[in-house]
Amino acid sequence: MLETSARPATLLPTVPAWTVRLPDGDTGTRATLRLMRGMVRAGRKHPAVRLAALALVSNLAGKDWRGEIETLHAYVRDDVRYVRDIRGVETLQTPELTLELGQGDCDDKSILLASLLETIGHPSRFVAVGYGPLGYQHVFTQTLNGHRWLSMETTEPVPVGWMPRHPERAMIQHV
Repeated sequence: MLETSARPATLLPTVPAWTVRLPDGDTGTRATLRLMRGMVRAGRKHPAVRLAALALVSNLAGKDWRGEIETLHAYVRDDVRYVRDIRGVETLQTPELTLELGQGDCDDKSILLASLLETIGHPSRFVAVGYGPLGYQHVFTQTLNGHRWLSMETTEPVPVGWMPRHPERAMIQHV
């Protein structure tokens, strides 16, 4: 199993987080989701991400696809601490950095979860949701189980399948 002990405050990351200028509104949300997709496509091939996914599911029976989904979701939900971005700055962390730090916000946790899923063969997509006039405020991951997309919220103590209720808008980005 992965080590989840406290990490030292002096840890210097070996992989950067990304800060880029993005447009406001829907165009900016689309651009963010495309950046997230690119990070997953790279991250799913990273040895640290693959090793983490394999270690997490190693005790499951072979071909227990639902068990893999639930195990990876529970790990990111429960063992990766939610922490907000730098005030006023949208950041995106690579999945390797989120694994190393053990912390990230909703997009960082979504990138990590999608990368873990993809590295062991589960397709994924992102769903950005918004409430009120402020555009999109949250993102979560979905994966395909059979012919049904399953939502995986990682910032609240909820099971696979739960999703935020009654968003006024949603934007989907397939990985």
